[in-house]
Amino acid sequence: MPDLTDALWRKSSRSNNGGNCIEVVDNLPGIIGLRDSKDPSGPVLTFRPAAWIVFVAEVKRETLHH
Repeated sequence: MPDLTDALWRKSSRSNNGGNCIEVVDNLPGIIGLRDSKDPSGPVLTFRPAAWIVFVAEVKRETLHH
């Protein structure tokens, strides 16, 4: 797990006020982090920048499945 001590979390511009918000950290070299704003001490997904670009593209195309 990368060191997120100096992470500056921000809410996604796509988040709504209905409580379904995510926060992103992009101020750390080589790491993008993603977490649930309702659970800031909970799990964090981390991506390398190239993987983040692919992830965001897939989300925008709505091709990810659970």
